[in-house]
Amino acid sequence: MNNKENLLKDLNVYLANLNVLNIKLHNYHWNVKGPGFFQLHEQFEVLYNQAFSELDEVAERILALGSHPASSMKEYLELATLKERASEAINSLDSINEVKKDFQVMKDHALSLIEASENAKDPVTADMFTGFAANYEKALWMLNAYLG
Repeated sequence: MNNKENLLKDLNVYLANLNVLNIKLHNYHWNVKGPGFFQLHEQFEVLYNQAFSELDEVAERILALGSHPASSMKEYLELATLKERASEAINSLDSINEVKKDFQVMKDHALSLIEASENAKDPVTADMFTGFAANYEKALWMLNAYLG
């Protein structure tokens, strides 16, 4: 595979992870319990809306590059490196720690996609993922600050 094909393949993995993350953030929004519920319930909604916006950008970028984005749950689950979460109650501390782990994975993946984009001579995609990495870095800082 050439650099562009590798980039497109990895963009679909990132897209799959975003879809799994989006569902997980809904799961936390609906199932978080305990101290901080009201704040976390609202914050998880903000985060899943951001994830949805990001996944739309990534899918449209894949299309702009002349390929087709993964578009089914089957594909997402086959491609994703993030794992689903059971539909059950979760305490506030555990929910934050799980989100932090997933956000670190997403940040690291975004950083690797910057390099892959540069290797494919695609500064537009590199710029897009620079912004995504910065967003995850800020979110991680805020989650850590919330924990104290």
